[in-house]
Amino acid sequence: MFCPEKQHRVGVSLHCHTTPIVTDTGVKMAALLLLLLSVGALFFSSNAQEAYNRLPETYKKGVDLALEKLNSHAGIQHHFLFFRSVKKSDIESGFDVSYIYHHFLLKATKCPKGTVDSTACKFRTDRPLVDCAVCYKMFGGEIEQLPKPYIHCIHRPALTEEMNMERINHCDRMGYSSGAPTLLASMGSQ
Repeated sequence: MFCPEKQHRVGVSLHCHTTPIVTDTGVKMAALLLLLLSVGALFFSSNAQEAYNRLPETYKKGVDLALEKLNSHAGIQHHFLFFRSVKKSDIESGFDVSYIYHHFLLKATKCPKGTVDSTACKFRTDRPLVDCAVCYKMFGGEIEQLPKPYIHCIHRPALTEEMNMERINHCDRMGYSSGAPTLLASMGSQ
């Protein structure tokens, strides 16, 4: 065994002292990698807020309503944020009246329930998504109290096809009772 520096005998084998080789290029690459990881983490943590911020105001109000209802449950211990839309549709029935249907996902964060500034909250990866569907009537940019807004949120693994159909049927009945066309038959965006 060849060692360019001093050798030391430990037990029966011969050990060499080696110093790690650190080059200027290696330090620059490590710094660049650290910078990229930091920017990626910042982007990922702010991604949910960005998705929420891109929603039109009419849809944000429904998400806020669902978050308010979710936070009223005693069993909820973490702060939730909007994750992404699954389906959106709206019907403009004239005279500044519209009917909104929004199917979306919420995701738990590492922040405790009641957090006011959620910009530093990071998503948890160990909790299931919360699947929500809301439908409501808007007049003049505000949610009307009649008919009562429909909010249904449930942890994703527990959502059944029957529940999903009940959501759709409930929102369709809401639209029919006011003489509006079916919400889910409208040309919404996904």
